[in-house]
Amino acid sequence: MANEDKKDFNKMLMDKKDMPKIQIITDEKSIKKYGGERMYFAPALYYDEVMKKVPRGKVITISVIREYFAKKNDADFTDPITAGIFSSIAAWASHQRKDNKTPYWRTLKAHGQLNPKYPMSIEEQIEILQSEGHEIIKRGRKNIKYYVKDYEKVLYKLD
Repeated sequence: MANEDKKDFNKMLMDKKDMPKIQIITDEKSIKKYGGERMYFAPALYYDEVMKKVPRGKVITISVIREYFAKKNDADFTDPITAGIFSSIAAWASHQRKDNKTPYWRTLKAHGQLNPKYPMSIEEQIEILQSEGHEIIKRGRKNIKYYVKDYEKVLYKLD
């Protein structure tokens, strides 16, 4: 995101934008890729609510949240683009609040990767995750990325 300091992310978080909703897609390539035609859209606030549930010592991935929303709403999948954007909005909204913080650093990208688009630096995320008992590994030589080691073993299970 750009110009984060000029945006009101808490206002964005509360804007449901005609969501939740299910949209039927007809693009054959997308249907094959995602395994169906019923695409669910959840508002940013729903991502924030789920991210707040993840306790210290646990993590979750955006993919797990997407699967949870799809299953809960009788959809084939949840839109991946809005999922990434809305989890970032939840993180930035929390960063702008004094109270009722969302532990967004516990929400990871695919394969347990830390999210460089979140408000805290990767170094700050690493420090907090390590203080919560996670081991962080570094991958890459030029395009360095950081991951929670064995994140699958500490994934938070959504009901």
